[in-house]
Amino acid sequence: MSNLIRPIALARKNALFHGHDEGGRSWGGIASLIATAKITGVEPFAYLMATIKAIAAGHPASRIDELLPWNYPKPA
Repeated sequence: MSNLIRPIALARKNALFHGHDEGGRSWGGIASLIATAKITGVEPFAYLMATIKAIAAGHPASRIDELLPWNYPKPA
């Protein structure tokens, strides 16, 4: 399992030194979501698009856990 997250962890660490600290933190969060989606068998682009659309449509912050990758429907 650690080999699955090693590339994304390296990219996240490198991003911390590019530009602004907040940009590195933002990239770290997005990179973690992408890696988690891959590990759980979810297509990352489709997951991120659906999540962003749900947030833009007013998904309540109190139910944000519903938008995590392991709660996203898996492809058939």
